[in-house]
Amino acid sequence: MKKILLAGVCIIALSGIKAQNKVNPVIKNFGTVNEVPYAVEKPDPAMDYKIVIEVNSTPDKADVVYEMFDKVASVVNLHMLGGVPKDKLHIVLVIHGPAAQYIVNNEAYQKKFGVNNPNLPLFTALNDAGVKIFVCGQSVIKRNIDPATIAPEIKVALSAITTLTTYQLKGYATLHY
Repeated sequence: MKKILLAGVCIIALSGIKAQNKVNPVIKNFGTVNEVPYAVEKPDPAMDYKIVIEVNSTPDKADVVYEMFDKVASVVNLHMLGGVPKDKLHIVLVIHGPAAQYIVNNEAYQKKFGVNNPNLPLFTALNDAGVKIFVCGQSVIKRNIDPATIAPEIKVALSAITTLTTYQLKGYATLHY
């Protein structure tokens, strides 16, 4: 009888965890996060959040939104879900290395991968949410990316190194994806 009762309690507890709502507080089509009403550690809405995010890895598939770019949308959505006001959230995305090839317009992307760039709507959404997006100029040159093909939401920086160190010295916390 105790085993049945214990199993029942476990099933109820687990179903409660699974039933949490998935939400997109700011970036509606990307960076889906889960509400966690029982969380005891949450962002401080009085703090000024300054975050620089580095993405330099290669996605597995060119025909879907790159997970590491989507995580940037999750960072925005999580802080908003946690109660941080939009004017207290300052996020900079720095793209370099192999990830740089995924920041081009559809025409250039189709030439390289044979499909439309699935990341372009995400870049627009991030930009609309106030995220500053930079691509490393050194990576653009090394990967023979025509600057005219870079998505308009993305600005070219001299380098990822100088952009990351500049924002770190300005007090930005660093996340690496």
